Amino acid sequence: MTLLPFTQNLPLVQFCDIASKTGCSALGESMKRFLIVAFTALLIFSSVVCLAGDGVLRNASNAQIGKVESDGTVRDRNNAHIGKIHSDGTIRNSSGAAIGKLESNGTFRDARNSFLGKIESDGTVRNSNNARIGKIENNGVVRNANGAAIGKASGVKKEWAAVFFFFHFK
Repeated sequence: MTLLPFTQNLPLVQFCDIASKTGCSALGESMKRFLIVAFTALLIFSSVVCLAGDGVLRNASNAQIGKVESDGTVRDRNNAHIGKIHSDGTIRNSSGAAIGKLESNGTFRDARNSFLGKIESDGTVRNSNNARIGKIENNGVVRNANGAAIGKASGVKKEWAAVFFFFHFK
């Protein structure tokens, strides 16, 4: 089906409404119903996905200690901007100075490019001596080297949680 140019940026419900009022035969009634149901399902699914994680970082007492926004902006417990994890892996403080790097292979480096540690695919975090210093579990629970829960990273990428809890924003 080819959409008319003026309909390409309209929300689906508005498009279907225009189509039915103008007698447009581009969509049959069953197709219109299907598209409305599909669009509604997509909205519901998107809402559930957004609610699955809020980016909040909590300590072991469940107090909020920070937040990592979807664009990598890092905030403290008072919502003050304390840094950002950029899409290229560069980690900057609130002044914009580079303080480290998160490489695509899970390696963490400081501003002088010295190896600090890494995060493995299972969430295990290791320091520069390859000693296990913690783990970020799939459910967001952050554990120290002894396995004790030290926090929770709800809806935060494991690598970003490791940056906050173990390397650059601790």
